Amino acid sequence: MRIAAVLHEDSWRIGVVTPETGTVGILPASAGTVDDVVRSGNLPQPGPFDVVLDIEKARFGAPIQRFTKNIFCVGWNYWEHFEESAGKREGQEPAGRPEHPTFFTKAPNTAIGPQDGISVDSDLSRKWDYEAEVAIVIGKGGRSIPEAHAAQHIYGYMLANDVSARDIQRAHGGQWFKGKSIDKTMPMGPWITTADQIVAPRDILLECVLNGKVLQSASTSLMAFSFARIISELSLGLTLEPGDVILTGTPAGIGNARDPQVFLQPGDELITRAAGLGQLRNTVASIALV
Repeated sequence: MRIAAVLHEDSWRIGVVTPETGTVGILPASAGTVDDVVRSGNLPQPGPFDVVLDIEKARFGAPIQRFTKNIFCVGWNYWEHFEESAGKREGQEPAGRPEHPTFFTKAPNTAIGPQDGISVDSDLSRKWDYEAEVAIVIGKGGRSIPEAHAAQHIYGYMLANDVSARDIQRAHGGQWFKGKSIDKTMPMGPWITTADQIVAPRDILLECVLNGKVLQSASTSLMAFSFARIISELSLGLTLEPGDVILTGTPAGIGNARDPQVFLQPGDELITRAAGLGQLRNTVASIALV
């Protein structure tokens, strides 16, 4: 099942998406929200619908909108991406390839919907970079989850773009939180594809397209640490809860590592897409953030 947050009659409703027909069925308000069903660990009822909309005419929001903690993230999870940034980290080079997933978090106020504008402010940063990622949505909580059981804790998958202010990222002691936590910069969605619908999670083709040009394209088979390994190591001594979101890393092709460098500018169109997960289509917008 593919479930989305869709704006209908001035409220965010659960939408059941059928890409094959290009439609999204809107469940009654009594069905609750996407946050509600994810935290229950159950799937929503497939109908009856109040109305069925054309996907192209529906207004989608971020599927998860009520965060109980920061958004978890994994850095350096594609080796080609790790290597492409060598010598370009401005004195923040690691000693070598990490032997365990590299975790950090993002503030919840970064989250926006799959059609919303990405906020950039040149007075705050001049190095706004893109990072296409597959995100895991946790459906069953747990602590110190064995890697062999990790898949049982995944509710589903969606897309995200970890837009990052590189100059801010480098300016705060070598940690990434600040430069990746600017308000209204991380599109996510367009819906959650439940885990049973993804037959081969280790073979998802992830792409990032800027103004019609493909700048990132890689399979999740190239990840350094699998989804199961990420969940297992993140949960060591740390309780994961239903509704938690984990971004699993970006592949090679980021703007900061290119020559010449490529950074987002107002008016740019940024598409994040993957087979089976849909696509985010966002316009970069100049918004005063300071």
